[in-house]
Amino acid sequence: MGEFTFTVEKKCPICGESTRVVKTKSKLNVERTDEDFCVHYKGFNPYLYKIWFCEHCGYAADENTFLGSMPVVNKRKIQEFLAKKKLAMEFVEERDVPDAVASFKLAIFYAEMTDQSLAKRAGMYLGLAWIYRYSGEQEKEMEMLQRAADLYDKSLMTEHYPQNGMSDDTAVYLVGAIYYRMHDYEKATQYISRLIGDQGLRDRDVHLYKRARDLWQTIREDKGEDKEGAK
Repeated sequence: MGEFTFTVEKKCPICGESTRVVKTKSKLNVERTDEDFCVHYKGFNPYLYKIWFCEHCGYAADENTFLGSMPVVNKRKIQEFLAKKKLAMEFVEERDVPDAVASFKLAIFYAEMTDQSLAKRAGMYLGLAWIYRYSGEQEKEMEMLQRAADLYDKSLMTEHYPQNGMSDDTAVYLVGAIYYRMHDYEKATQYISRLIGDQGLRDRDVHLYKRARDLWQTIREDKGEDKEGAK
C-alpha cells in the first residue's frame, strides 16, 4: 500500500459482510491549518479517505459511525432502503477527488436518512468543502461551506452541546471562520464578536479565545483592505 495509507478489513454494520477500508497513517507532515480547522498536509490529502463504505451493500459513514453502535430502527431503515437499491461502490486503494466526493455524498445521504445530529451533518459538509479546497474547486467549496454554516447555525439554536466532539464555543467559532472563508466579513464578525465578548471564554478555553481574537484581528484587517480596494 502507499506511503501514507494501509488497508484493513472491517465488518459492515448494515449487511454484516467483511469489507476493505483504507486508513491513513498517523504520522503526516502538517504544512498549515486554515481558520476553519482544515489542515494542509505535505504531499497527501487524508480527507479523501475520511469516509468508509461497504463494497458489498453500499453503506457509507465516517469511522466512528461505521464502528459505533447504531439504533436498531436506523439499521432497519437503511437495510430496507438498500434491499431495493444497489449502491455498492467499487473499492479502490487510492482514491481520487471524484471517489471521495461520492463517498461523502453517500455518507451525508445516510446521515439525513437516519436523522443524525445537525452538527454531525454540518461536519460532513465542511469535510466535503475541504476536499474541494484541496482540489481548487472554489465554487463547489463555497456551496458546501454555506451548507455547513447553515446547519451549524441551526444546531446551535436547537441542539445541546457537546456535539460531534465539539463545544458550543467551538461551533460558534467555526461558523465565524466559515463565513470568513466565504469573505462574508459581516457575518463572520457577528459570530466571532460573540466569543470575544464572552468574559468566561478565556477561562473555559484559552486556546479558542486566542484563536478567536486572532481571527477578529484578521477580519478587521481584511475589511480595511476591501474598503481601500473599493475606493
